[in-house]
Amino acid sequence: MSRIVIIEDEERIASFVSKGLAAAGFTTAHARTGAEGFELAMAQDCDLVILDLGLPDTDGYSVLERLRGSGSHVPVIILTARTSVEDTVASLESGADDYLGKPFRFEELLARVRLRLRGKVHATEGSSLAHEGIVLDPLTRTVTVDAREVELSAREFALLAELIAHPGHVLSREQLLSRVWGYDFDPGSNVVDVYVRYLRRKLGHDRIQTVRGAGYRLAKRR
Repeated sequence: MSRIVIIEDEERIASFVSKGLAAAGFTTAHARTGAEGFELAMAQDCDLVILDLGLPDTDGYSVLERLRGSGSHVPVIILTARTSVEDTVASLESGADDYLGKPFRFEELLARVRLRLRGKVHATEGSSLAHEGIVLDPLTRTVTVDAREVELSAREFALLAELIAHPGHVLSREQLLSRVWGYDFDPGSNVVDVYVRYLRRKLGHDRIQTVRGAGYRLAKRR
């Protein structure tokens, strides 16, 4: 049974989400502050985090950055009243897996929870992926390049996994936004290009090829 940590200071919303998730077969833990939520999210049995941005002790961005900075790859869904494009993009670029504005329908939140947990199960059960000296292991969340281990953020790891799962294929920015960031539309950000640059710095600038007007693909060695 998956355990979900809800970091939300509004008791009414937290209770509503917790009861709904319990009815759907999940176990939950509730934190009212960012500090408490961080500790719960770092626990071994945490499978997903639902995070509000407006917390009494700190900003939700800080909690997210601490999680990713500590090496946690736990899926994080932002649930907040801040619904501007800027907040949405900032959350995704900081390492969130999904973003849902308040007010919200519980059915939509539940669908997003199930989607993120299903992706986590697939990654855990999957075998290693390899391409031209790059080896990605979803089970241990490690990446090596020519036998040299490279540390990636959760979003960088997900982007590389998508590229390496389609060797030789050109993936458009729209496809990558949908599959890696969960967006079926372009939020008006160059987030894909930014993360491709991050990967190039860590893997080697010649590892990812830009196909002008089409998208990106992993390059073949000559």
